[in-house]
This record gives sequence, structure tokens and C-alpha cells, in this order.
Amino acid sequence: MRDNTAVIAEINNILGSGQRLACVRSFGCQLNVSDGEKIKGLLKKMGYSFTDDEKAADLIILNTCAVRESAEDRVFGIVGSYKKLKEEKPSLILGIAGCMTAQSHIAEKIKKSYPQVDLVVGTSALSSLPSLILECLSGSRFAQDISEYDDFSEAAEQVRESTFKASVPIMFGCNNFCTYCIVPYVRGRERSRQAQDIIAEVEGLVKQGYKEIMLLGQNVNSYGKDIHGGVSFPELLRAINDIPGDFIIRFMSSHPKDASKELIDTIFECDKVAKHLHLPVQSGSSDVLARMNRRYTVDKYLETVGYIRSRDPEFSLTTDLIVGFPNETEEEFQQTLDLVQKVKYDNIYSFIYSKRSGTKAAEMPDAIDEEEKGQRMRRLLEVQREVSSEFYKRFIGRNMRVLVDGVSKKREGYVSGKSSEFIIVEFPGDSSLIGQFADVKITGAMNWAVTGEQI
Repeated sequence: MRDNTAVIAEINNILGSGQRLACVRSFGCQLNVSDGEKIKGLLKKMGYSFTDDEKAADLIILNTCAVRESAEDRVFGIVGSYKKLKEEKPSLILGIAGCMTAQSHIAEKIKKSYPQVDLVVGTSALSSLPSLILECLSGSRFAQDISEYDDFSEAAEQVRESTFKASVPIMFGCNNFCTYCIVPYVRGRERSRQAQDIIAEVEGLVKQGYKEIMLLGQNVNSYGKDIHGGVSFPELLRAINDIPGDFIIRFMSSHPKDASKELIDTIFECDKVAKHLHLPVQSGSSDVLARMNRRYTVDKYLETVGYIRSRDPEFSLTTDLIVGFPNETEEEFQQTLDLVQKVKYDNIYSFIYSKRSGTKAAEMPDAIDEEEKGQRMRRLLEVQREVSSEFYKRFIGRNMRVLVDGVSKKREGYVSGKSSEFIIVEFPGDSSLIGQFADVKITGAMNWAVTGEQI
């Protein structure tokens, strides 16, 4: 990582000792949120404090997502709205970071079409952010760095958004090249962090009182495969599980083709590892999976689910599903509905297929109109509501350990949190419980959460 000491000193000379405020907005996945926390860490070293009020900010950084076209459109809409803000406050520095900027055509579009933007910085070049800000403060019309410096995420300090839940990236990039996905092109190939660095980071977080550790990677199951003699992901989980302290371990995402019996056994045998697995299937049709280049079949996926259910028939599973992949037939979509009913997911994260320029799927002809895709999405959500409404009843009468993360948005006098099974649990309580574990006896179930009473 770059030594920015001299650059930061020069920034301080220009800005003086007065208060300077930064607003950092992160979009997209948990890895983006983690990057946003690292951006804040850099800005803190430059003397910035933080605000959510864009009108009060001296610096705004949009940390962007490129997974779906709608995410990019949203960012461009926000950038457009900042034109007036920039006119009212010419000293405002407006920057764009994240996965969008890793696409050279997007970076060029920003430079040409959005003159209110002062700087663009790539996901792997974030350590150059102080230099770019200095360029802007020194009168540069536009500053940009979208090159690659792979050591940034390893060394960067973070200003975390939560005092009790922490995300810890364990690897970066992806080698899978699913035909619909832009991630390998914007985040690069898989790169695993050293196990001892991850363990040391988690130890530090636990000592600070963090109660939930979320291990992050595009495919955590591939962790360590790029390091000769490296620690495997199940081995890493066991090592973190051995760290003294009262905390829960979660992780995402887990690619089905690499979800081994060793991983599943580790989940069951480690007391701090959450009893939940997010296993993105994407489609219930093996033919669609082949067109997606997912490298497993529905039968192989169900074999993994079968092993999990043999250990615990009521184990909590969630998944991702894409509706309307190019030329998905009605029969192929019906196979997805059948899979949802067979597996009995506690929750699904479903998306209508979005074409991403630069991916192989974007070149595929597609005979399905948007109306049909919307109808299929509604049918899928209806089936899932029926499944979860019935399957959530299994929790009634159980005692569940819940990490409280806020007050209920639906019930006055209630708090809300998630159990080890990643189930939303609401029960009577006040804000003093936020950030603490609570034991709750479950008395009711809905299709999105369960309710109960604190023991």
C-alpha cells in the first residue's frame, strides 16, 4: 500500500485545521460496504469527519456497484442530481469509486458527460485516493486512477459502520466467469489473504467487543486454493472458531460447486459458526445452469442439500435465483418453482435477469419479453411466501439466540435481530438490547420473521 504521509501533510496544509466533512455512500454487496469502510479509514487519516448530509459535506464519494444495470442507472441519476449541489458549492469535491469505475467505458462516460465529477478511483487503486484529492485541491479539473494495486485491501484501516457487527474480507476476485456476471472483470482473479492475517484481524475485533464476524468473498469455498500449501476454508473456519470470546461467525458467498462435505461438517461441529448456509442455486434447470456456466447440475446441488438435511432436516438454507435468463422456457422456469418447493428455503433473493455489457450472456439472443419476466417473478415470490409461511412454523416453541441489531420497524416496543439460523426474530424490548445477544422463546411465525418473548 502506498505511503501517503507526505500527501496527507500537504492536504492538511491546504485545508488548515478547520472541520472538514465527508459523505461516503456505498451501494451493492457486503464487499462494497467493506470497501466503503476502508475509504472512510483513508479519509479519517486526512482529517475528515463524516456526515450523512450531502449538503453539509465538503467531499462526497459514491462507492458503486456494477452487478446490475439498474444499479449503474441509479448512480448516474444521483450524480446528475449533484449538478445543482456543485453549482451551489463549487468547492465540493465529488468522487466516484467502486466496481463501475473498473469498466473503462464507464470511467470515460463519467469524465465526458458528468463535469460535476472531480475524481474517479478504481476498486484496486483506492490507496491513490489521497493523491487524487490533492490534485483536486490543487486545481485539477479531473483526477483519475483505475489501475491495480492489489495490496490496498490488505493494509487498509476501516471506519466501521457498526460497533458490534464486522465484515472481514478473506479473499478478493472471482475465477468462475458465470456468463451473466461482471464481477471477474471488475474485481479480477481470486486472491486469498494469508490466514494468520485474517485470524489476527478477527482476534482484534473480538477483543473490541464485536459479536458478529462476517467472512466475505465472491466464493469463500475457494479460499486458500491460490496459496501453495494454504489453509482451506473449513480449516480457516475452525481456526476462527477457536478464538476465545462470545461471537458468531457468518460467511458469504458459498458457490455450490465447491460446497464440500468437509465444509458442511465444519458448520455443524463448530459452535460459533452460524447454523445457516446461503447456497446460491440461480436456477432450478440444469440446462439453464449450463448456459450460466455454473458448473453443477440440479442433481449435484440436491445431493449437497441432501447431505445437509441428513445432518438436520430443518437446517436453514437461503439462495439466489435469477428469473428470465435469456431464452428461459416456461418448463425451465417451472423447474425453478419445483426446486423451491422441494428444498424449502427460509428465504430467497430473486432478481430479474439484467444484461451486463462485456459478459457472454449479453450476447445471447433473448425471446422473453419483460412482461413475461415480471409475471414469472411474481409467481416465484408467491411460491416462496407459501413455503416460508409453512416452514417458519418449525421454530415455534424453540429457544433461539438472537443478536439484536435494532428496534422493530413494524411493532412499537419491539426489537429485532437475527438468530444463528439467519432468521429475523422480533420480541418486546428496548434499544438498550441493541448489540447484545438475547435468548428468545418463539411463539409465532410469519412468512418473513418469527416472534417471541425474551427468556
